[in-house]
Amino acid sequence: MQINIKLFPVNKRFPLTISRGTTAQTTNVWIRILHDNIEGWGEASPFGVGNHRQSTDAIKDALQQVVPLLQAFSPLQRQEIEQVLTQNQIPSAARAALDIAMHDWLGKRVGLPLWQIWGLDRNQIVPTSVTIGINSPEGARARARDWLQFTDVRLFKVKLGSPDGIDADKKMLLAVREEAPLPELFVDANGGWSLEDAIAMCNWLANLGIKYVEQPLPRGQEKSLAKLKEHSPLPIFVDESCFTSFDIPHLANYVDGINIKLMKSGGLTEAMRMVHTARAYRLQVMFGCYSDSSLANTAALQLAPLADYLDLDSHLNLIDDPFTGALLKEGRLLPNDLPGLGVQHSAYVST
Repeated sequence: MQINIKLFPVNKRFPLTISRGTTAQTTNVWIRILHDNIEGWGEASPFGVGNHRQSTDAIKDALQQVVPLLQAFSPLQRQEIEQVLTQNQIPSAARAALDIAMHDWLGKRVGLPLWQIWGLDRNQIVPTSVTIGINSPEGARARARDWLQFTDVRLFKVKLGSPDGIDADKKMLLAVREEAPLPELFVDANGGWSLEDAIAMCNWLANLGIKYVEQPLPRGQEKSLAKLKEHSPLPIFVDESCFTSFDIPHLANYVDGINIKLMKSGGLTEAMRMVHTARAYRLQVMFGCYSDSSLANTAALQLAPLADYLDLDSHLNLIDDPFTGALLKEGRLLPNDLPGLGVQHSAYVST
């Protein structure tokens, strides 16, 4: 198979601030694989968690390194290809782009969308949340209004873990609640709290009807999750602490759910493993994203009927998304009926 690598920039309509910093623009990687006159598409987006960082350059370099090793394979040989990628220590975002592209190729080869190949029911897809980053109370109010005016949303995920402390978190959350009295709010601290603050915030948030708290403690402090779970009335989800299915058994006794992101997992193949592993431990499942375009988010949506929560909103905040795919209807993102991922490019027609 032939593999083409292309970089493309994406710019956020509103920069997103979390406990680790602010993102306004990224350069993502578009992969196209060609085999038997059929083209499959995939995407990699850069991300960082603590000391673990996958930059655009690192992703591109890894893909260029492995392309000569993959040219002899067919996209149908995913198991063998996965072994090659593992042996060569290819970063997860680069693996994700290739894995997504091979799945897209397969769907186009048989003329069916992936969700249908897997026998999934689109009617089971829950509404997606959209994100309000760390801000002043006034800024958070404005961002809530922006979302409500811009698109049909029903759920907010509010980023907390402010460097100004939990009092700033409380003021911001109350401002969002007053501005947008939606039935449910979710909270994501992105590892921005100490154990003491996490216990205090989980109890305070429970009185406001918050549905769950995501990644309250920094990656590397997983042993403290046991004490937090003991004192928290709210379900605890982990994101930065959980990359692949191998992480789940070590976390299962201390959390209530996991956030699966294709860039962390390495693609749809491992994401499916993570779903089944989580269910075996009676954990809930969420799908999330980084600065992904419609390409990667529509890929994740192929598995969305298996999720309890969705947070696939990054493409909704882009001013220059070159792709179209998932459709937003009454707060729900739905994959379409086109073969494979069902993704199209604004200035390109696939073979």
